[in-house]
Parts: sequence; C-alpha cells; structure tokens
Amino acid sequence: MAELYRSEAGRKEVLERYAAQLDNWPVKCERRLVPTRHGETFVLVCGPESAPPLVLIHGSLANCAAWRFDVPVWAQHFRIYAVDIIGEPGLSAPARPPLDAGVYADWLAEVLKGLGLERTAVLGESLGGWMALAHATRYPAAVTRLALLVPGGLSSQFRFFYRILPLLLLGDRGLRKIEERIYGRARPASSGAAREFFAFIAVITKNCRPRMEKLPIFGDEALRRLTMPVFAIFGGREVFFDPEEARRRLEKLLPAVEIDYRPDAPHVIQNRTLPILEFLKK
Repeated sequence: MAELYRSEAGRKEVLERYAAQLDNWPVKCERRLVPTRHGETFVLVCGPESAPPLVLIHGSLANCAAWRFDVPVWAQHFRIYAVDIIGEPGLSAPARPPLDAGVYADWLAEVLKGLGLERTAVLGESLGGWMALAHATRYPAAVTRLALLVPGGLSSQFRFFYRILPLLLLGDRGLRKIEERIYGRARPASSGAAREFFAFIAVITKNCRPRMEKLPIFGDEALRRLTMPVFAIFGGREVFFDPEEARRRLEKLLPAVEIDYRPDAPHVIQNRTLPILEFLKK
C-alpha cells in the first residue's frame, strides 16, 4: 500500500492547512480521538447535545473540512459527528487496510461504539458513501436514515485517477484542470472561506496519493438489507462512478428509495445542504 503523503514536507503543509480550517470552523465544536484496531480516529463534534445524531463520512483525499459549508445549517437540527477516514489526509491514523467492505464496516462500528452511538443517521460522500453502505448493509439496525452523495460501490468505477496523472505534471494549471473536472466550472460562493477551502484542496491534491484500488461493488442481496429510509444524489457529469447504473440498481432493489438526479452536476454536488436536511428531518 502506497504511503498517503508524497513527502514529509507535504504532510506538514496539509496538516497545517487543516489546522487552520478547524480553528476557523463555522460553529462551536469539540474534537475527539476514538481508539480502534486500526489506530485512532479523529471526530469533530458539533450541534446540540440533545439533538438526534448524524454521522458524516467524507470522500477520498478529503477530511472533515469537506462539510464546512453544510454544517452551519445541519448543526441547528442534529448532533453532528464528522469522521476523518483512516488513511486519508486528516487527523486519523494513516492506516489503509485493503478496501474490504467488512473491514471498514467494522471500523466504523468501533468508532460509533466509542462515541456511544447505538443508532444514528449516516451521510457518506463518494468513498465515504461506500463506507456508509458497507456499515449500513452489515449493521442495518444501527442506521436510522442513510443519505448518499455520489456513492461508490453501486456501479462500475471509472479509472479517473489514472487518466489525470499527466495533469499533475502541469503544476498549478494541471491542478486547476483536475479541480474543474471534479467540482465543475462553477464554484460555491467566492467568500474568503471558500477561497481558503479550495486552496486547501489544491494542497491536498498536490501532496497526497489517492487510493488507486477499485471499490468493491455491493451485491443485490447486500443492498436489500437497507431497510432504513435511503436518499441518494447523483450527478450526470460524474467522473468516478457510473451514475445511471447506480440509480437503476437502487430503484430496482429499494422501491422506496428517494433519488435526486442532476444531469448537469459534477462529482461534488452543490446545493445539497437543504435537500439532505429535508430528508433527514422526515
């Protein structure tokens, strides 16, 4: 398994930028480290203690900062637990176990047990969507609602990271092209926080190695175990997974699933905060 960071200097730069993101978190929060068999897992906790729990699992080459534009709204209604995936550029252990659904389902179960969460709503994005599915199909009784943003594990996976390797040789211009393919041409509001966030994403892309293995696809029998309410958002300009195939499988196997399909949306979905909130509050 390749090391996460390309250099020690790169590791320091990423973590320094991440510390700045956390220091400027938009709502009051606390930081926790949960021990697991794969090392410690970092969790950012915010929202009213009396509110129902919501676990957030970010995507590849990301960390809790991925939720900074959603949390101010969601934290008004939920006790949020944003998890840094192990082996990604956050504050969790750098361990990258093989991409086996059982391994990551059990890892997340350890994290939730350490947080004292017996049942919770779960939201996963991309790689985090795959991990949310791994957990929900293995421990369906532990998940009250499942929200999925462009999740992996439902359809064929494109070899995106192999296709963009030449762009990494173009310096900042190449990084901007990679960012455009993932985020689309239109960025979120051009506030200072948004500019800092995208600068942080560029630092991660430059200094970190993505997971190159294909995500295992969940079989029909596994997906039929999703007895909780399920909501999924897909973009038609997805670059990592086949969105049409994923949508068809969910509609076939889960008749009550709610799907928000956006033909012109890229991998990172904008304007997702309120639709997800509406689903979670039902």
